[in-house]
Amino acid sequence: MNRTEFIITTAIILLAAFALGWFSYWLMHRFTRVAGGDMAEMDRLAQSLHEAEEVRDQAILYLEQREAELVNQIAQTEAELRAAMEGLRDVRHEAEEMRAYIERINANT
Repeated sequence: MNRTEFIITTAIILLAAFALGWFSYWLMHRFTRVAGGDMAEMDRLAQSLHEAEEVRDQAILYLEQREAELVNQIAQTEAELRAAMEGLRDVRHEAEEMRAYIERINANT
């Protein structure tokens, strides 16, 4: 292959590479292009997404507050239950003492 054939071959390869690159750019531009109407819809969707995120954040905040209230109520209920169980245990002990006292009095008479 002489110098002229080498230059022509190289020129054809570079031209083909350029054409392939330009064609692929055109295809990408054609498929990824956003029209004016699409931009308005994308803005509307972005606004809807933003509003949905705000509602989600408010819901999460409400749930966290509600959970804290319920945990507090459970703690109070458990404390009341422990107090009631202790009171019941004391009353049973006193009732047992009273039965024993009554039996002793009945046994003595």
